[in-house]
Amino acid sequence: MPAALTRPPRPPATRPARWRTLGALIVTALVAALLGVLPAAPATAAPALLSQGKAVTASSQENGGTAAANAVDGNPGTRWSSAFADPQWIRIDLGATASVTAVELAWEAAYATAYRIELSTDGNDWTTAYSTTTGPGGDETLNVSGDARYVRLTGTARSTGYGYSLWEFKVYGTTNGGVPEIPGGGDLGPNVHVFDPATPDIQGKVDAIFEQQESAQFGPGRHALLFKPGTYDDINAQIGFYTSIAGLGLNPDDTTFNGDVTVDAGWFNGNATQNFWRSAENLALNPVSGTNRWAVSQAAPFRRMHVKGGLNLAPDGYGWASGGYIADSRIDGTVGPYSQQQWYTRDSSVGGWTNAVWNMTFSGVQGAPATSYPNPPYTTLDTTPISREKPFLYLDGDDYKVFAPAKRVDARGTSWGNGTPQGTSIPLDRFYVVKQGATAATINAALDQGLHLLFTPGVYHIDRTIEIDRPDTIVLGLGLATIIPDNGVTAMKVADVDGVRLAGFLIDAGPVNSPTLLEIGPQGSSADHAANPTTVQDVFIRIGGAGPGKATTSMVVNSDDTIIDHTWVWRADHGEGWGWETNRADYGVRVNGDDVLATGLFVEHFNKYDVEWYGERGRTIFFQNEKAYDAPNQAAIQNGSVKGYAAYRVDDSVEQHEGWGMGSYCYYNVDPTIRQDHGFRAPVKPGVKFHNLLVVSLGGNGQFEHVINSTGSPTSGTSTVPSTVVSFP
Repeated sequence: MPAALTRPPRPPATRPARWRTLGALIVTALVAALLGVLPAAPATAAPALLSQGKAVTASSQENGGTAAANAVDGNPGTRWSSAFADPQWIRIDLGATASVTAVELAWEAAYATAYRIELSTDGNDWTTAYSTTTGPGGDETLNVSGDARYVRLTGTARSTGYGYSLWEFKVYGTTNGGVPEIPGGGDLGPNVHVFDPATPDIQGKVDAIFEQQESAQFGPGRHALLFKPGTYDDINAQIGFYTSIAGLGLNPDDTTFNGDVTVDAGWFNGNATQNFWRSAENLALNPVSGTNRWAVSQAAPFRRMHVKGGLNLAPDGYGWASGGYIADSRIDGTVGPYSQQQWYTRDSSVGGWTNAVWNMTFSGVQGAPATSYPNPPYTTLDTTPISREKPFLYLDGDDYKVFAPAKRVDARGTSWGNGTPQGTSIPLDRFYVVKQGATAATINAALDQGLHLLFTPGVYHIDRTIEIDRPDTIVLGLGLATIIPDNGVTAMKVADVDGVRLAGFLIDAGPVNSPTLLEIGPQGSSADHAANPTTVQDVFIRIGGAGPGKATTSMVVNSDDTIIDHTWVWRADHGEGWGWETNRADYGVRVNGDDVLATGLFVEHFNKYDVEWYGERGRTIFFQNEKAYDAPNQAAIQNGSVKGYAAYRVDDSVEQHEGWGMGSYCYYNVDPTIRQDHGFRAPVKPGVKFHNLLVVSLGGNGQFEHVINSTGSPTSGTSTVPSTVVSFP
């Protein structure tokens, strides 16, 4: 199935008029080059601003509001300031070696009288490109020359008793051998459909997309339905495969439907176990009947929604369903899961919850039922230890921006319930808007420039790895944008840096085996990211189903403190290009980093271990798994003397680990005589703890001998009754 010192007061600094001549020259030269009106000399790119949004470090900062990043954020009202001592420095990493031609400094009143501009290609060996002992302060434009990836200002004498203080530190030049810079921003492409309340025939347009996507489980169509703030009457937006619907306000209540956002299972005879790959986000609903229907299974997040009524998670007729995930949402009425086998709800508010089948898990949910596992099978944590909501696109007036919510610790309830959420807004022009036909080379060049990525709905074939090397980079997909590595490369790798956010896209394995599909941090990563972790949210991985695909290990997490917040990592059990060897994929998720937290971990059908955990102090809140259906016989899954590979294995070397609300199911329909020793395996140590586990045989197709290690009763017969363990050890 289907987380300071302040200086004495002084008169507020006034912001002097900015120096604009260089910018005007750049624009003039670039326009002239594009229009072809310059003399017929060899075409070269005009110098461009290389530093904005790039990684920046400094020797010190005065207080929490004067971070080094303020000097490269493009905002003339924010600043970096240092400690009150000499010397001090601030260093920009341009992301790639560039030909540097100019530096612009915009000093606050506390400027440097003596300083150097230094260049380096490797961050170790530096050359001085400019120096002075008579700096005038204000706005300075310096003509410098040299190749550098790193540009550093080192101040050696201050004009005041305070530190060094810069509004902006700008570096200009050319990259890629003079190839023009890749522009940020622009239109969102043909598969993003933007509506406002005055748009004619909204219902007809939404219905037409649903007709295309209702049963297109492995089709190429990708769509995002975006609604500007306002009120929409008489809407029933039915959501099919690879379709995302979202409001464009900063809060869900900015965009209100007097109507519904519906997922049902008519296309599959009332069976919702294959209602995958779709999403709803950032809307308020007044359901027509008082209850909205969202009958989904895996990879169908319901985020940042306000339902002013009830929510029904079952299909019409209460057929089978295998979901699901809700986060940062408020349901004023009752949530009825009915036939849903399992569900995870995080950092939300519900008016009530009616029932449970096998595994209903809650963390940080106001109104959630108390823990009563296994009867009924509720697992409830009062708070979520660390969370940071998914970034999202919104409109600020007429300008598109991406909001990156702040980290929360011990969160409970929504992030937006008390008004404007905490976080950072990033203009769209700081994103490379990726459209179909874009190459991995262009995508990587945009990243090297310091741009974030916004993938518009589409399918993207890449011939090299997408490399995320810069801290705080956002990679956001719309409409389940899909990345396919064509030649066995790893689709995406993230460096061991702070604060990367991956969200809202699908990685689909290609026909040539990839050793990995997604890597968070290189092997041996060890940096501490507790203050600003990397997040992986609504990032789904698929091997087979849409055609042949292979990958040895789908997701590898090497960076410490990573948060995996809702993923479905799936080796296909239906569709095209699947079979025991056809879509071979031995391992689903491997965690090597320490202090990694998974909230909503769905991993299914791998040939060997679905999840392996080697890092210390790992935590998982909710896990859903099915073992591979298509094992041909007992020998195919034999693991030495152990029958079968555990769905979730904690390595014997681990001293501390904890999990809550975790289930593994078997459905060995090719050979129903297969026996699986256990669903979970872990070392027996005081620091390794599990709460509320289950295994279940679906209709007697294969059986489990135990739940975890040799603990827990075996499953038996064809009655599909779980075997449970409330606490381990």
